[in-house]
Amino acid sequence: MIVPGLLFFVIFKYIPLAGSVIAFQNYTPFKGITGSDFIGLAHFEQLFSYPEFYRVLRNTLLISLYQIIFGFPAPLILALLLNEIRKVFVKRIMQTVLYVPHFLSWVILGGMMISLLSPDSGLVNHILNAFGLKSVFFMQQPEYFRSIVVLSGIWKEVGWGTIIYLAALTGVNPELYEAAEVDGASKLRQVFSVTIPALLPTIMVLLLLKIGHILDLGFEQIYVLLNPLVKEAGDILDTYIYEVGLLSGKYSYTTAIGLFKSIVGLVLILGANTISKKTTGDSIY
Repeated sequence: MIVPGLLFFVIFKYIPLAGSVIAFQNYTPFKGITGSDFIGLAHFEQLFSYPEFYRVLRNTLLISLYQIIFGFPAPLILALLLNEIRKVFVKRIMQTVLYVPHFLSWVILGGMMISLLSPDSGLVNHILNAFGLKSVFFMQQPEYFRSIVVLSGIWKEVGWGTIIYLAALTGVNPELYEAAEVDGASKLRQVFSVTIPALLPTIMVLLLLKIGHILDLGFEQIYVLLNPLVKEAGDILDTYIYEVGLLSGKYSYTTAIGLFKSIVGLVLILGANTISKKTTGDSIY
């Protein structure tokens, strides 16, 4: 049963690692990996000396930080709220409605976000106009772009992320809540004294995995929402790799960027895992 999963990782994850060697070559498709000239760390030197790289790196880190601060707690909060719903029928309807966006592509959700924020026909601006405020060009102003990315990401994934927490909540011993009620603990007190401590191992593992992917925001979401007016604030490593690597044909240079992302992610997850293991006792390994 695990053979298909192992084959997936071997074929699509481990074998392609051999292609990372082109980060140290002046690779051309006509010469191939074996025929391209070896140039050492020249692409990494270009990478760290190019001002444009630091702009996209800053954008990537800022959006990732906002997603961790605002997006990471959202599934946990939603799971705690859903867990308090006692009517099973209502709970299932709520779960279904919240899960649906996860199964839609970013092309669909991106179009919905653009329509909702449209200055002419968007629902958000209609509400602003109803209160006597002027329409805002949300998608054309750089200061709003990162917030739109974070909010749209929460909208799409918050329902799906609650599945893990709801599954973890089923393992909490009901006697702990009964004991807390006997001691006079309110619902809010039970959440902080019983529920959160029981979920802490799950929270730490998910947080560590999130930190390890801090430079991997996902190409689709940003590319769908990005436009020339907000590119200064929204261009990230993934879109930069697409433009420079695929459109401009600089395969070795963008492979060096990808290798840099992988090394940074590895260092972050190892460091965060060590700190978590020493402070909370919970870790990935």
